Amino acid sequence: MIDVSGGRIVALQAGSAPTGDAVVLDGLVIPGLANAHSHAFHRALRGATQLGGGTFWTWRETMYRVAARLTPDEYLELARAVYAEMALAGITCVGEFHYLHHAPGGVTYDDPNAMGEALIEAAAQAGIRITLLDTCYLSSGFGAPPDETQLRFSDRSGEAWAERVSGLKERDHARVGAAVHSVRAVPADQLGVVGVWAAQRNAPIHAHVSEQPAENEGCLAAYGVTPTRLLADHGLLGPRTTAVHATHLTSEDIALLGGSATTVCMCPTTERDLADGIGPAHEVQAAGSPLSLGSDSQAVIDLFEEARAMELNERLRTRRRGHWTADALLRAATADGHVSLGWPEAGRLEAGALADLVTISLDSVRTAGLLHGAETAVFAATSADVSDVVTGGRVIVRRGVHQLVPDVAGALRQALARVAA
Repeated sequence: MIDVSGGRIVALQAGSAPTGDAVVLDGLVIPGLANAHSHAFHRALRGATQLGGGTFWTWRETMYRVAARLTPDEYLELARAVYAEMALAGITCVGEFHYLHHAPGGVTYDDPNAMGEALIEAAAQAGIRITLLDTCYLSSGFGAPPDETQLRFSDRSGEAWAERVSGLKERDHARVGAAVHSVRAVPADQLGVVGVWAAQRNAPIHAHVSEQPAENEGCLAAYGVTPTRLLADHGLLGPRTTAVHATHLTSEDIALLGGSATTVCMCPTTERDLADGIGPAHEVQAAGSPLSLGSDSQAVIDLFEEARAMELNERLRTRRRGHWTADALLRAATADGHVSLGWPEAGRLEAGALADLVTISLDSVRTAGLLHGAETAVFAATSADVSDVVTGGRVIVRRGVHQLVPDVAGALRQALARVAA
């Protein structure tokens, strides 16, 4: 039995019988999952970009068309449905890498943080925690001005970004962090502004790093160093930092990330969908980097699949098995993901931790007859096997039904119809 009070686990008692008012969680209970890298509006692209070929860059043009359409009200509706889908998948905390700040043309809303506030409210309505990773995005590429769509992303300077994001207030379910979109989008002389803002608040800071070879090539041409070295030179690496993707790294990059204990967030289902490549997850962890996992473009919302894919990708790359234990993969999806999002008190089943719990059904066609350990969660289960979800002691999913958004599929249909690609 798990005793909960004030939203936290008070005690765990093996073999004790539930009391009359207890909620029975029938299955394998694990900590709530942390989705460390999300772009909620990318959910509108699922299935819409699969006709024909292309690259990350052609996919991005479709994404920009969706970004150009969203209003704060539409973003609230869409994100609420997406976060409810995440809750059904066992995700109790999301790191929202948020760069869609302004109205079309870069016009500031009456509330300069209207879009960010929409995301925070969407998480509240879906019953999950959020770290809003407010993203600095100033350039279309190594000093070039933003294009028409990117004007919605840009605050024009690091100082203006810092002034705007300082207006965001944290809540019980919401924390605020910083993000550098990429070294393409934030000039080197502005990186320190983001780093100082995050350091003053002891806040997490995330960045897309070496997702594409073209980013590395452009950085070398502009600054003579790799993106990782550029971030290191401006003081942005360290235990509060998460490098997202980190797909195309040099051996020096790996040493810099690991030596600084910078977390690396892998997003395998997105990286394979966009043909980005397989990142050196095992090498960066061996060098000292914790790992976290994210759904990123929402091609799939299933952190069990992300964890499994990280191991299976490594098997394909090396033609060897067993690079991580199931426990280690599950830790990336829970405790280490929460730490990367600034929630170190979550993602663990122990006294004092936040009472965020997920139950995996053990009687589905995927899980029936299996041993009840991390191997079941990582190598057999899918998001469809999540039956119950608890955040802070509050049941938000019961027997596969979201208690706050009862018809998640209908909510998604309605929201997506308004912003379809």
